[in-house]
Amino acid sequence: MKKIYLTAAALITCTLMNAQAFWTATSYKGAFPVTDATPATDWTDSWANWDPENTVYPATTTTVSSDITSNTTWSGVVCLVNKVYVKNNAVLTIQPGTIIRGDKTSQGSLIITKGAQINASGTSASPIIFTSNEAVGNRAEGDWGGVVLLGKAVNNQPGGVANIEGITPSTDTEYGGTNDNDNSGTLTYVRIEFAGIALQPNKEINGLTFGSVGKATTVHHVQVSFSGDDSYEWFGGTVDAKYLIAYRGLDDDFDTDFGFRGRIQFAVSIRDKDLSDAAGDSNGFESDNDGTGSYAQPLTRPVFSNLTMIGPKGDGTIVLPVGEKFEKAFRLRRNTSTSCYNSLITGWEKGLSIEAATTEDNFTGDTARFESNILADFATGTKAITATMAFYTPWFTPTRGNDTTTTKTQIAWVNAFPALGVKPDLRLAAASTASAGPTFTAPAFTGGFTNLANATQEEFVTMTLYPNPATSTSNLFINSRSTDALKVTIEVMDVTGKVVLTPALDQEVNFGYNNFQIDVQSLNTGIYFVTINNGVSKETVKLIVNH
Repeated sequence: MKKIYLTAAALITCTLMNAQAFWTATSYKGAFPVTDATPATDWTDSWANWDPENTVYPATTTTVSSDITSNTTWSGVVCLVNKVYVKNNAVLTIQPGTIIRGDKTSQGSLIITKGAQINASGTSASPIIFTSNEAVGNRAEGDWGGVVLLGKAVNNQPGGVANIEGITPSTDTEYGGTNDNDNSGTLTYVRIEFAGIALQPNKEINGLTFGSVGKATTVHHVQVSFSGDDSYEWFGGTVDAKYLIAYRGLDDDFDTDFGFRGRIQFAVSIRDKDLSDAAGDSNGFESDNDGTGSYAQPLTRPVFSNLTMIGPKGDGTIVLPVGEKFEKAFRLRRNTSTSCYNSLITGWEKGLSIEAATTEDNFTGDTARFESNILADFATGTKAITATMAFYTPWFTPTRGNDTTTTKTQIAWVNAFPALGVKPDLRLAAASTASAGPTFTAPAFTGGFTNLANATQEEFVTMTLYPNPATSTSNLFINSRSTDALKVTIEVMDVTGKVVLTPALDQEVNFGYNNFQIDVQSLNTGIYFVTINNGVSKETVKLIVNH
């Protein structure tokens, strides 16, 4: 989608700069490299906990039960009582090694409101731990509320501002705005255990919830264990994250909706056969554009890379209990445009589920991609389930780099399937077939820039077409990042580069979302490229015409 017309040397230089901005190019698929038999290649070492049910935590020394309205620092062992809001633009600093124990009776929860920040900067040796205040033997998923970050980035809810689910609406529960660079603080080397609770009927809070959190926020090395709902959920926003663990959660591991557009690299999910959502279905991924599958802008369009996902069937010998609600590794539905690359998936009943024609269109039009992934040991007929059964076949061809024939034995994890409660080793053996073959050439990895002089990382606009493929007309949604009105030319080119349509010449585009209708009835069936040019830069999106 993001194509800039510069010299080859300039393009290579800027591509490398963009790759360094977030993505780490790897030589392997999955979340871990080939083992070197030292902790250096295991990013979970020392700070993650694989048996929090039996971990003895010290008694609390401080109780916090009221809102925080000025800069505050926590240390020691804190008992979190009630819904505690950090508000009034205050900053909550949590010292490394601090333990916060959520109260079960009052459903203790920590909510960082719009404009406020959390500075939870743990270390590998001294992680910050949010956990249950129940004793060993009494802990369970949903013992307390969870951690909620609310920001001012863009979402696709009506009016752009909404209330986070699961909490009685007020100004303190609002999220959303116009600043995709918003900063809600820092979460690094943090564990969140036994959170996720129904604060209202059918309205649950997750282990870690992001509401319109902006990309200036720092998130890495976070483990959510035994969540009573989703381990992670993103409602709009643009926050990026690395090194995430979703461990033995109840509902979905990673849930994205309402226009989330962040990037996630290096993530692990491990499920427990006895923990699934009795009220619905439990998936590895669940993603929607919104609740109805509309074309509300911005589209839910995150990019995930380098995941290792171990489903509830584990190594394939585990028999799921009667009444379990496990479903799919990837449930992509309701017009989502989620992409996933370079990942290893096994142990789920079903693999990739692309639901509804609008979601299919996003994949066909390359606004969503599923590439260079291995789905190991899935039964015939369960690798992909889509609205149109013939649709999924091209996604498992050499051009997409996906693989459903490699087995767990060929992936050769060091120790991916120990007993639950025992530390896994998800690194690869030297002979692993996953030790080569990732892709980092897709536009999602290279990003865009406005001009060569300053080599900024941002596109001047983003574009989406709907429907795509189109039969008679297609709507071009343009999101302008410029606060000034832009004069742009919109052109449609065929695969040879010939301009075949000019839907707009010197058209004014304003900040935010603009909509143009392109009449394709005069075009032959085939592939085209829609470009928008502001006189300095160009952006391009693929259009498929199918009469």
